[in-house]
Amino acid sequence: MITCENGLFHLKNENLSLLFRVTRYGLPELLHFGTPVEDSDAEALACNPGLGWGSCLLLNDADSGSCPEHIPLLWSGSGRGDYRESPLELDGKSTNFCYVNHRVLEAAPAMVSGLPQAHGACETLEITMEQPGAKLYLYFSLFETALTRRAVLENTGTDNLCIHKLMSFSMDLPGEFEMTSFHGGWAAEMGKNTVPVSRSRCVIDSTTGASSNMHNPGFLLSEPDATEDAGVVYGFNLVYSGNHYASAQGSQQGLTRVMQGINPVNFCWDVAPGETFETPEAVMTCSAEGFGGMSRRMHRFVMDHIVPEYWADRERPVLYNSWEGCMFDFDQKRLLDLAKRAKNLGCELFVLDDGWFGVRNNDRAGLGDYHVNTKKLPNGIAGLSAKVQNLGMEFGLWFEPESVNEDSDLYRAHPDWALTDGHPTILGRHQLLLDLTKPEVRDYIVENVTRILDMSALTYVKWDMNRHSVAVGARAHAYILGLYDVLRRIFEPRPYILLESCSSGGNRFDLGMLKFGPQIWCSDNTDPISRLTIQGSLSYLYPQSAFGAHVSASPHAQTLRATPLTTRGNVSFFGCLGYELDLKHLASIEIQEIKAQIEFYKSHRRLFQFGTFHRMKNGWQVSLDGVTAAGVFHGLVNAAPGYEQLRLKGLDQTKRYHLRTRAQKIRIGQFAHLLKHVAPVDIAPDGAILRTADKVYGLEDGAEGYHVSGAALTSGIRLLPLFRGTGYDKNQRTQGDFGSNVYLIEEAQ
Repeated sequence: MITCENGLFHLKNENLSLLFRVTRYGLPELLHFGTPVEDSDAEALACNPGLGWGSCLLLNDADSGSCPEHIPLLWSGSGRGDYRESPLELDGKSTNFCYVNHRVLEAAPAMVSGLPQAHGACETLEITMEQPGAKLYLYFSLFETALTRRAVLENTGTDNLCIHKLMSFSMDLPGEFEMTSFHGGWAAEMGKNTVPVSRSRCVIDSTTGASSNMHNPGFLLSEPDATEDAGVVYGFNLVYSGNHYASAQGSQQGLTRVMQGINPVNFCWDVAPGETFETPEAVMTCSAEGFGGMSRRMHRFVMDHIVPEYWADRERPVLYNSWEGCMFDFDQKRLLDLAKRAKNLGCELFVLDDGWFGVRNNDRAGLGDYHVNTKKLPNGIAGLSAKVQNLGMEFGLWFEPESVNEDSDLYRAHPDWALTDGHPTILGRHQLLLDLTKPEVRDYIVENVTRILDMSALTYVKWDMNRHSVAVGARAHAYILGLYDVLRRIFEPRPYILLESCSSGGNRFDLGMLKFGPQIWCSDNTDPISRLTIQGSLSYLYPQSAFGAHVSASPHAQTLRATPLTTRGNVSFFGCLGYELDLKHLASIEIQEIKAQIEFYKSHRRLFQFGTFHRMKNGWQVSLDGVTAAGVFHGLVNAAPGYEQLRLKGLDQTKRYHLRTRAQKIRIGQFAHLLKHVAPVDIAPDGAILRTADKVYGLEDGAEGYHVSGAALTSGIRLLPLFRGTGYDKNQRTQGDFGSNVYLIEEAQ
């Protein structure tokens, strides 16, 4: 509900309140953003500056409270008494936009530039502000669990306006906060970093042309004493896939200014008379129930209002991807052998990755070409797709449409289609980007990708992009608008195609890409211990149904770490499960384990993909329709460990539950020299006997089953002990380093 009375504006539902008023000087003064409050609370929530602070400019010399720098604002000018960071920079001049009028709309106005935006039912408040020669429209859209904001600048003058900076939102929150952001690089995405917001500005940004793995655009502000389950936490994100910027900075008055939008570095966008420029949509939510409460609201918003409606509640198939199984070295016979093996394991979708087009036997040639390599695939993509479908599997394909190799037919025909910056060419991954600001380039991509899709009855696309851009500023923004145009033209007419976006792993994990496809490849690093950090950090802002999570070989190619197959599966359950390894080298016991993993996942797929997500101290939890799954994960183990608890969240304490462990096995060979003390013969710890035994047989790992109250599960039950340095016992979890368990908890009938 949005109400506007006597200059007081209130956007309110059962989860959120945004309360503000327009001052007598035409400035939008923030009174409250957070849990619901009442209109009558306005005066008590307002910041009263009294006599103010010494060094300030007054909008009215007779009013000591008229200094803009001392007021919590929802938008600010520059050079007019507010010397905090401004969300708007025009032609190097001061700005003085003041309130003119407002409208309440029954929906969010459609973007005119092609930027994606949240869909679904909402109310929208439009605030119009004006200064000579320009109007500024501020949009506030109220959804059930979040608020979105964006800005539109209109040139009402006679000369061009050059925008150097225009944020999607700005907001001054009273109080002290800590800022949590997520940083990293290739194969090391989403490292969590928390710092206090002080008088020095805290900034996250990207200048790579993509939202980037260096700083995810999503971030959090939390009260210093906030925990996973208590305290005020704000979450912010941007529906945008390009260069972004966000900052938070405290003031002497105890206000924290936070803003987010397109990165202003090298930005200059000319707006001609009568034209407009619009910013990406920013998303914000908050909760008094800690980081977990904020995350669950953001998850709900993403699932209901960001991912394509066709996929919002639709289960994702278990897939097999060919890349780590064969990379570029394949032909139709080898692919069909992998597909048959994947089908036997229980996989539902076979995905052919890189290497199917042009002269593509390595990553130095072929990008930009779409003719099928008939030496590898004599029957083409359509022929291979039909054979895979005859096995009872769906078929999917990898594309990298935004890039071109210099060694390609496309580049030889159209070198001017490559994105350049006027300086000598520099390559990344032996490739250039295509200039998506050019209509003819976009047409070429759309025509060729749709031709392949429609001839092959594809149901899945992996859309990759593997290098940074040389475009900066406004040109980088124009590139992203071109990308959205391409994606919209290809996938909106084909909503049934499951689009999984990728950019060297998680280099473009953002809400903009999720508007066109429901999931994103989290990282090229599939090591499950690394994925605990990557997927765990992503869970603060994105639902697990958006995570591409694969089981791959061990030791892992990215870390050389050896991990149990059970743990690789258990971590991947908390996302969209897939497999990516050479299946012909699997031992008999590994085949049994993968079959069991897939069968278990399919039985509880909706729970894992769409269940309410909780972060626990020692793992993750999902709950849906009276069923809960909890994963408990370990890193390096200590000798003689103590008891461990499983403490669940969100259960009905008055109900009874059945708890059981997902069955899994452990290797005999992991006991190594301990076997010498119990075996009747001398067995070499790394000899043929144990290697053979480990291929076909495993010991049952400690399984648990209880009939227990929700109160006990919430308080914490004690799990079976971990290995304590003596021997095997069926009543312990004999796992060693990087072990894990998944527990299923169901309401007793």
